[in-house]
Amino acid sequence: MARTRDREIRRTGRVRRALKRAANGRPRLSVFRSSKHIYAQVIDDVKGETLAAASSMEKEVRGGGKTGANVDAAKAVGQRLAERAKQKGVTQVIFDRGAYLYHGRVKALADAAREGGLEF
Repeated sequence: MARTRDREIRRTGRVRRALKRAANGRPRLSVFRSSKHIYAQVIDDVKGETLAAASSMEKEVRGGGKTGANVDAAKAVGQRLAERAKQKGVTQVIFDRGAYLYHGRVKALADAAREGGLEF
């Protein structure tokens, strides 16, 4: 089990290093995916603060759905995050998928954030 976690940490580090080189001062849209929910936040790495956040645990996002672990929930989180980021004046971000493949829920969240007005 420890070997799997070590590989995940190395993969996350590789993605973050590449992002820091390409960021040019843009905030980072970070995604965390658990087995039951999905979370996203826009982070300003220069100041070290979170500018906007959304998750599938929020009542408004759940919308009566059974679970927060599906593509529909990820789309709702992406749209909500884009709205909140735009309210803070953030329009350009860099997407941090972490150790996750750009597929399924992660891709759905990213596409919804783009539709909501974020550019990356």
